[in-house]
Amino acid sequence: MSAYDGLNQYDATVGDPKPAFDPLRLCVYTTVAVLACLLGPVAVLAFALVAIAGYARARRAGLLRSRCKLGDTRLVLLYLAVIAALAAAAIPLWVMLWIRLVG
Repeated sequence: MSAYDGLNQYDATVGDPKPAFDPLRLCVYTTVAVLACLLGPVAVLAFALVAIAGYARARRAGLLRSRCKLGDTRLVLLYLAVIAALAAAAIPLWVMLWIRLVG
């Protein structure tokens, strides 16, 4: 019998180890930022429309409070609608900027 026979065995009194932190959100945020840089207001409009659809569906399903800092889903939907409108208004300006840069 070796002195190391009890090592590397599960001890129920200790419990399972805490899973390691996965910084997936940071990767997602970076990807969204890159898309926003490359596609400008078109990407902002697309993300806002997807978010509006998601929040509208969640609100119809009964979600009244969001983890978003705005809290009330009506405020979140209003915020997203304003962002979508501003992005839609900025698209022609963004296109003209690219035409001037490329042309």
